[in-house]
Amino acid sequence: MISRIWHGWTNCENADAYEELLHNEIFTNIAKQSIRGYHGIHLLRRDVEEGVEFVTIMWFDTLDAVRTFAREDYEVAVVPPKARQLLSKFDHISSHYQVIEAPNSDVSKI
Repeated sequence: MISRIWHGWTNCENADAYEELLHNEIFTNIAKQSIRGYHGIHLLRRDVEEGVEFVTIMWFDTLDAVRTFAREDYEVAVVPPKARQLLSKFDHISSHYQVIEAPNSDVSKI
C-alpha cells in the first residue's frame, strides 16, 4: 500500500470554495477514472496563521497505480487550474510512503 500526501494553502476567504471544489469536482473526477489500485482519498483541513491548510492523503496499491493517476513523473503534484486559482501556495511535489500499518485494517488487503 502506498500513501500519497500533498499540502495546499488558501487564504480564509477561499477556503470554503476550495473545499467545495475538491468535493464536488476534483475528487469526483478522480473517482470517475476508475483507477485500478486506487482506494480513495482523505482530506484534512486546519486553520493556520497564514490562512487554511489542506492535506490530501491518497491510497494506492502500488506505485504503478500512482503513475496511472499522476503519469510517469508521479511525484509531481496534480493541481488542476481551478484549484490553482484558489490556492495561495501548494506543494509542487507529492510525498509517497509505503504504509506499514493502518488502523482497523490489514494493510496488505487495502
